[in-house]
Amino acid sequence: MRLFSNTCEFHYAWDQITTANWQKYPNEMSTHVIAVDVLRRELDPTGTILTSERLITCKQSIPKWLNTLIGGKEVTYVREVSVVDLNQKTLTLRSVNLTMSHLLKVYETVTYKPDSMDPDHKTVFNQEAQITAHATWSRIGDKVEEWSVERFGQNAVKGKLGFESVLSVVCPKEVSECINENIDIVKLKTGEFIKDSTEINRNLVTKTEKLLKEADSVLTETLQKTKTEIDAQRGLLGQYYDYFKEAFRR
Repeated sequence: MRLFSNTCEFHYAWDQITTANWQKYPNEMSTHVIAVDVLRRELDPTGTILTSERLITCKQSIPKWLNTLIGGKEVTYVREVSVVDLNQKTLTLRSVNLTMSHLLKVYETVTYKPDSMDPDHKTVFNQEAQITAHATWSRIGDKVEEWSVERFGQNAVKGKLGFESVLSVVCPKEVSECINENIDIVKLKTGEFIKDSTEINRNLVTKTEKLLKEADSVLTETLQKTKTEIDAQRGLLGQYYDYFKEAFRR
């Protein structure tokens, strides 16, 4: 038996995730899922728990050695039961393979829960799988399990990218939120620029006032000096005038 686990987060609210989940397939990345059929859908009496059963049809290339074991089957079927709990805010999906179950049994559990740190904008995705091969020879069983774990890892990467592409279409609100975030950033940067510009202008005004005061002081000092010199010259001229006036009287 082998175990596979994977955890990541989506930058979308939990209610957006649960809405987009029903439109997850088809998408450009998860091309191996070719059909999804709803077999059953029930709502509990309280109207807060929705249970759905779906048949997922897949078609994906497999190694030749495994193809020989399963008799050349390319199309496989998976039974999925999902539960949406509005009170607990959880989306739980449990699935098991119907094809090749005599050779390989895969039990997968996926949960979506609001992020504890940012529940309004992020959702945590957790995936766990239990893979058990039923083969006559243990070496073959080990090889089948190893291949299954590797394939799970590949599909997990594609699955996240594919779901992200679906979310971007189903939840266009995220686009406006990104725009609003960018607007907020621009406002913040603009405010910082205005603050810096105001500070620069304030410094310029202060320096200008200082220069004007210095210029006024120099001008006052110059005028005072000039006045003193003029008064001195006037005094000297007055002395010469008195001297000539006295001379002419003689």
